[in-house]
Amino acid sequence: MLSSAIIAGQALGLVFTERDSYYRGIYHRADSSGDKIEIQPNPIPGDDGEEDLYSTEHPTVQLLLLTTTPVPNPALRAQLDSIEGLDHLQHESR
Repeated sequence: MLSSAIIAGQALGLVFTERDSYYRGIYHRADSSGDKIEIQPNPIPGDDGEEDLYSTEHPTVQLLLLTTTPVPNPALRAQLDSIEGLDHLQHESR
């Protein structure tokens, strides 16, 4: 996962820091001008010792790049689209 943080960081000009969450496990996060970008493994620690999925809608995806922006950010979207092998799975308006 660290190599994914480096690749995304280079493409976006950000530094990702490792975070550890009881619920989410280890993930990486970067903040930029109110935008939050996270690299999250889809398999996460489960309560029963078995792994659960962070995103049950995408069970075959092993690694997720999650973005939260206060308003639509076309520049960020263009930067993400430039990352080879990154597939856009979902868009939610808030």
